[in-house]
Amino acid sequence: MSSMSAPLCRTRRAVCALLSGLALGATLVAPAAQAAGSVKLGSTIWIGYAPLYVADQLDLYKKSGVKVTTQMYSDPGLIPAAVTGGAVDVGVITYDQVISAVAKGSTMRVVMPIDYSNGGDAIVTTVDVKSIKDFKGRKVAYNPLSPSDFLLSYALQTNGLTEKDVQPVNMSPENVAAAMASGAIKVGVTYQPSVNEIVQMDGGKKFKVIYSSKEAPGLITDVMVSKQEFIAKHPELVKAMIQGYIDGLEYMRAKPAEAAKLIGKVMGISDKEVTEQLQDVYNIPPAEFAKVFEKGTATTTLFGSGPVISKILKAKGEIKTIPKTEDTFDASLVSAMAKK
Repeated sequence: MSSMSAPLCRTRRAVCALLSGLALGATLVAPAAQAAGSVKLGSTIWIGYAPLYVADQLDLYKKSGVKVTTQMYSDPGLIPAAVTGGAVDVGVITYDQVISAVAKGSTMRVVMPIDYSNGGDAIVTTVDVKSIKDFKGRKVAYNPLSPSDFLLSYALQTNGLTEKDVQPVNMSPENVAAAMASGAIKVGVTYQPSVNEIVQMDGGKKFKVIYSSKEAPGLITDVMVSKQEFIAKHPELVKAMIQGYIDGLEYMRAKPAEAAKLIGKVMGISDKEVTEQLQDVYNIPPAEFAKVFEKGTATTTLFGSGPVISKILKAKGEIKTIPKTEDTFDASLVSAMAKK
């Protein structure tokens, strides 16, 4: 049976209803071959990882002959190093973390897209702030070099502004709600459930969402990763992990109420909260995996979101060179599974 430690807070970043009618395309992806062995998975608490929580709780990896042990991290920033160093075999992180790691020499590669934020990350303001252009000269609280940073930078860029036009306030997403409640700031970038918490303050009359990840679908994408060496040596084990996600997503479609209970148990929230939070992410079905790896300019593809993220990382000195998008992923496993 797979194991998962107690839930921890995720320090980063209308699927439930959609899943009931969504053709997951699971028939396009054959179950992984029997691949007796074990896999150590590095994860954090994030609603987008719900299919993996379901797979873990129901031990859906068992049919592939694989034992999965999940190591939960309170800080997702630790997972890239854990994957690169071999502390875990597979990790689930945001794509910006992959770019940063590869730029610094890691052989980590995206093997499968998991989800993208669909309103789960947002910029919240007081109601008197009318537009993004009104941010000029104001204090804006956000966590640097995080999905919040990328969302803010993209919002400013598409509205003719840059970060030089605002006063950055370094703050974790979890602390934005308290800062806004105190009146210390009027603009903050955070993610669910903090977004709803802020909007609902004072009877919902004081704060609003002015911009969210719905305006930039795919910019904040969660992915499954592993090192090239592990992929080459244990392809069937990685395929089993991919299949676990697919099976977990299928279970969510078939039994949403039961799935919500399983997900809530891992995340430490109610069934109702699970259903609400699922509305703010889009779990990518296997029929759409290939599109994420295709060349294009849409932010729903790695070739579209990668350059946007890379430019921000380089401008802030997080990376010295921008890696080729082709060097950040390995789509061979999902391609092979689809062909079967």
